[in-house]
Amino acid sequence: MKANTRFSLYFDKSNIALALLAIMIAGFLLSPAICSIAVIVFGINSLRDVHPKNWFRHTWWLLGLVWIFFYAITWFYSDDKAYWSTRLQVKLAFLLLPLAFALLPRFTKRQINFITLSIGLLLLAGAVYSISLLLNDYEYYISEYKYAHLFPTPVRNDYIRFSLSIALFFVWSFYAFPLLENRITKWAIGIIILLLFAYIHILAAKSGLISAYLFLIAWCIYVSIAQKKLIGLITLFLLAATLFAGIRFVPTLKKRFDYIDASWHMLRNNDKSGNYGDINRLQSYNVALKLIKKNPWLGVGVGNMEKAMDNGYETWYPEVIPENRLLPHNQFLIVSLGCGIPGLVALLVWLFYALTQLRKNRESFFFFMTWLLLIIQLLIEPAFEIQFGVFVFLFFFLLQWHTLPSKSKQPAI
Repeated sequence: MKANTRFSLYFDKSNIALALLAIMIAGFLLSPAICSIAVIVFGINSLRDVHPKNWFRHTWWLLGLVWIFFYAITWFYSDDKAYWSTRLQVKLAFLLLPLAFALLPRFTKRQINFITLSIGLLLLAGAVYSISLLLNDYEYYISEYKYAHLFPTPVRNDYIRFSLSIALFFVWSFYAFPLLENRITKWAIGIIILLLFAYIHILAAKSGLISAYLFLIAWCIYVSIAQKKLIGLITLFLLAATLFAGIRFVPTLKKRFDYIDASWHMLRNNDKSGNYGDINRLQSYNVALKLIKKNPWLGVGVGNMEKAMDNGYETWYPEVIPENRLLPHNQFLIVSLGCGIPGLVALLVWLFYALTQLRKNRESFFFFMTWLLLIIQLLIEPAFEIQFGVFVFLFFFLLQWHTLPSKSKQPAI
């Protein structure tokens, strides 16, 4: 009898879900297929023994279906059906993960310990692997930074998603730290955070650095005002000193700032070559906005976005070679371009509805910071158009959302 009880305890929904979350992160670093399989099994595990009528009690999930519906109906006026299909397929996780998390009870302190340590160790392993590649050909990779070519990272060299994941892990870890059960675990997480913080300075990816500093500055202010602790002001001073020292003494970070400075110099000189990443993004915004004005209600069709943007570049930025022509690096512009203004409104309602669960409590602060960092990412990247962009958004957003007190969730114990 005890054996059966122990078996059911270890293989209940929450424990299986935790193992699958760790597998998702491992797949995120190593293999998209593993990540996708883990997401599907995670959904099946959460949905088992739940009557479908209970699915429709979760308003936020239903609102997500609405904005994806706007993507789907553009099939009728999209010429490139294969491209339309690809864009829709990467969003299928929105149909599963939000509902799966909603049907799980809140994690216990022991489970929070497990997932925090698992994510931290996996991200650290990815950072160590990345640094080993830098050291293996140090001079080459350092020289490439003047062209904004960063050294390799996991996630198929997607340094944006990898560095953003590290920043979002900082948010989660600061939330989870008081819940960690023993000193060894706290020391381990503290060391992992410091090592990853050093790593993102060496990698010098703007997304990760800006996100990390934005959160840490907000946390310092939160601690100083809400908790009236001096550590907030001390940390704020240390952050400023760290950034100053990093720009001066870390070669990759220094070259990254030099490149940004050069880009702004070229922007002031009206460069239209498309050879500078930041300028190219602004050009993509301009082209997209002009196309949206021409097709405000239905958009051009998700399957026609690439062709429409290419034609737009030919009209307004013919100097930009085809290899440098981008979809707008802004998720809100992409939705407007492909689906029209109604699709954008549906997306905004979905995103902001999540904030209705905020209360004056500690959990809400960390959830809001996760939400804010992800919203900023949507402003500068078409994150929902690629598999790992969708995964990073949903994984960290839902993990933090799951901590919010709610009548539908059991409290952490």
